[in-house]
Amino acid sequence: MPSDSIAFRNTNYFSPLICDYLDENEHLKPFCNRFPTLENFKLQIEEKQKSFDHSNRKQLIESLMCQYEGLSISSMTLTNIDLLKHNTTFTVTTGHQLNLFTGPLYFFYKIISTINLCKELKEAYSEFNFVPIYWMASEDHDFEEINYFNFKGKKVQWNRNASGAVGELDLTGLDQVFEVFSSQLDKSRNAESLKELFKNAYLEHSDLTSATRFLVNELFRIYGLVIIDGNDSTLKRQFLPYVEKELLEHTSFSKVSETNQQLNHNSNYKIQVHPREINLFYIKDGLRERILESDETFGVLDTEIRWCKNEIIKELHEFPERFSPNVITRPLYQEVILPNLCYIGGGGELAYWLQLKSSFEAQQVTFPILLLRNSVLLITDKQKEKLQKLNLSVADLFLHQDDLMTKVTKEISDISIDFTPQKEHLKKQFEDMYRLAEQTDASFKGAVAAQETKQIKGLENLEHRLLKAQKRKLEDVLERVRLLQNELFPRQSLQERNLNFSEFYLEYGEDFISKLMHELEPLKSEFSIVTL
Repeated sequence: MPSDSIAFRNTNYFSPLICDYLDENEHLKPFCNRFPTLENFKLQIEEKQKSFDHSNRKQLIESLMCQYEGLSISSMTLTNIDLLKHNTTFTVTTGHQLNLFTGPLYFFYKIISTINLCKELKEAYSEFNFVPIYWMASEDHDFEEINYFNFKGKKVQWNRNASGAVGELDLTGLDQVFEVFSSQLDKSRNAESLKELFKNAYLEHSDLTSATRFLVNELFRIYGLVIIDGNDSTLKRQFLPYVEKELLEHTSFSKVSETNQQLNHNSNYKIQVHPREINLFYIKDGLRERILESDETFGVLDTEIRWCKNEIIKELHEFPERFSPNVITRPLYQEVILPNLCYIGGGGELAYWLQLKSSFEAQQVTFPILLLRNSVLLITDKQKEKLQKLNLSVADLFLHQDDLMTKVTKEISDISIDFTPQKEHLKKQFEDMYRLAEQTDASFKGAVAAQETKQIKGLENLEHRLLKAQKRKLEDVLERVRLLQNELFPRQSLQERNLNFSEFYLEYGEDFISKLMHELEPLKSEFSIVTL
């Protein structure tokens, strides 16, 4: 069991849409297939088993084995790949960008949520098998989002010119990044392991896809994780009919646009992504740009590449690998080629997945169960002791820092900073004035109201000044609170969005991953507080 937990809604870090989804609000039912409960997975299995094209399984295994060529595959991963040939085997999938050295901590939580859900499903439905999948976002082109990781408050960054799909980038310059990173490490055994891991991943491979595959395989192969690269010509050929439909019928655009209007109309949720008429990119020779259509002529943005309808369909059939799905169509691609039951992602990801169900229905592809990944705050015994001495709970640390300082000040102040009794007394005094005002003209009543407002505001100003004075008086205590919160919430944000696993691996080694494996419960749907 996790050391502690807090409801996602109470963290103030998750959108109303995601909190409502976790609460299984009725008005979100049209936008999801099933809510993520253990019982609902039985129905999802039955639906996917009937709808999935099982002839795809053989090709899926062949593609995976080609992608794994040259890697040391664990017996558990090899077994999981082999199990995919059976129509009683299903996948649980998470996806992520190819962040340098895995990027923020939540990458680990995604993977571990996926592995642990497969274990939980196997316990509940022993007649089936469940394979954890990590989908590499190798076709992304947002290099600035992935070219760094944070280590001990500093950014370790890979600087180079980049264009096209990031997975195809060569690793020029990462030898310099290695030198910068390794110079910040000590000579401990765990530090040497980190150096070796970085070196073997990024200095011994030819492109970012193969480096990331190696890195993630090294970290999670003993748990049977299967890594897939969607930028695969054979797998894309299976998706070819859906790409053709996207080019010619613009199904995603019409369906997702309708869903966006419904989401806005129902609860005015923030729309995460907006569809384009064609939700595809064209990839070739370092290029990844949008495909456009105008007057039955297709083209690639900012290039001279043009096709008529017959020409682009011919290009698609000859070179399916050149057609890359965007954020709207990538989920569909995933669900076409995988016998998948569930997608595990962060709040932003689930928000855009909830926009896609009608598009899936139009394509007659089963929409997966959506599960919010585990979120975690890692805390040490020493930090917990500090919390206890300051008479704070972990939940208090989720407050905005100004609100936390106010809360602590009011709680430890030896004088009351709450002027509510004085304000109530003042209001009672003005009740007599209002009764008197009823006996004269309206202008006097207005003057009474204005005077009441003025005096209430004066009390509020005094209350605010007293609070500031007490904060100055209690600054020593408040600074201790501030420092502790900054340790656990760097940059006034969630720890998992800022820190890299290397800081914890340096201290705990492989025990760090096994600890998370033991603690995280993907179906619990609460923010976990894990004591290291």
